Amino acid sequence: MKNSNLSFRLILMNFLEFAVWGAYLTSLGRYLGNIGLGPQIKWFFAMQGIVSIFMPTLMGIVADRFMPAQKVLSLCHGLAGLFMIGAGVYCMQASAQVEFAPLFLLYSLSVAFFMPTIAIANSVAYNALGKAGIDPVKAYPPIRVFGTVGFICSMLVTNFVHIGGVAMQDSYTQLLSSGILSLVLCAYALTMPDCPTNKGKSESLADAFGLKAFALFKDRQFAIFFIFSMLLGASLQITNGYANTFLGSFAADPAYADTFAVKNSNALISISQISETLCILLIPFFMKRFGIKKVMLIAMFAWVFRFGFFGAGNPAMPGVLLFILSCIVYGVAFDFFNISGSLYVDQEADKDIRSSAQGLFMMMTNGLGATIGTLAAGAVVEACDVFNTPANWATAWYIFATYALVVGILFAILFKDPSKKQA
Repeated sequence: MKNSNLSFRLILMNFLEFAVWGAYLTSLGRYLGNIGLGPQIKWFFAMQGIVSIFMPTLMGIVADRFMPAQKVLSLCHGLAGLFMIGAGVYCMQASAQVEFAPLFLLYSLSVAFFMPTIAIANSVAYNALGKAGIDPVKAYPPIRVFGTVGFICSMLVTNFVHIGGVAMQDSYTQLLSSGILSLVLCAYALTMPDCPTNKGKSESLADAFGLKAFALFKDRQFAIFFIFSMLLGASLQITNGYANTFLGSFAADPAYADTFAVKNSNALISISQISETLCILLIPFFMKRFGIKKVMLIAMFAWVFRFGFFGAGNPAMPGVLLFILSCIVYGVAFDFFNISGSLYVDQEADKDIRSSAQGLFMMMTNGLGATIGTLAAGAVVEACDVFNTPANWATAWYIFATYALVVGILFAILFKDPSKKQA
């Protein structure tokens, strides 16, 4: 009964954590296009990567050394929620005259405090399960799946709910929704089991500031893992930033304008997250059966299909089936990389730097990787001139697929599975 109660508490934490993100992540580009900020889409998504270069590591250090992780989670969500609500209120007041600078500033401050919470929430959950004597590898994936459920619920609300006659996916109300959910989690995080810090220990200056986590790069395999995490992280924000915009571009073609995929693009994309809920449950089996290397390789080649199916499909039957397949393989591409990678870091890093190590993993994937990937994707999209020639979207998607294929091949050659280190 006690373990059941703990599982429910962690399920609710994960549900809220990703509901905050799902409220706007896949629909923000559509809204920005509606208010004339389409060319700036890449900067909004790149900012998530830029702040992830340092904020998750910084907040991980705070959680390891100075403040219990559940309190850091609460603080970050409180600030993220207030700034996101501020962004929504600004857009509401500005109406059709929204300017890039003030919206981007408020949005950037919000995501600066939100992005660290993904890694911190992992640490809070791992700590709680560990204190209860529960194996995180077996117990966490079924709990984490409800984070994806939260993301899906937010996406569907944003797609189908209309406020003032306007769908939330086309409106600033998605920002208000995200901010409110963040404030709810700000309060709820304080009810989580206490996470111990190491501030009372006698330690070096480097240890005190959590810099010991960077020593993981001295381990050749850990260094290779983090580098390829960055390279694969470059794929993470490409479809978040451009999939909805891509589907919306078909509205200019009368043959596709009234299709479900165009009019309800956020709902179609939510199939990706539905796939996540199923794929998360497969992680314990695949991790035990195949090990981190093969699981990561599966994720890398799933990205090839994710992008390739987008390039080959269209919103009408039977082409829309390729879009659906793209969304289905996304579950494998995302979960087998993000969740398995997080578990690998938790298992391989020393106990006293686990929060910092999770922050470092976040920095490499959602920080450096996502920033490079978003800006590079923006350059590819502009080079293909997709906004003037929508037919060129296919070329852009095939370029992204080729990139993922090359990364996968190199990883297969260079990374050695930890289970075979002594072989």
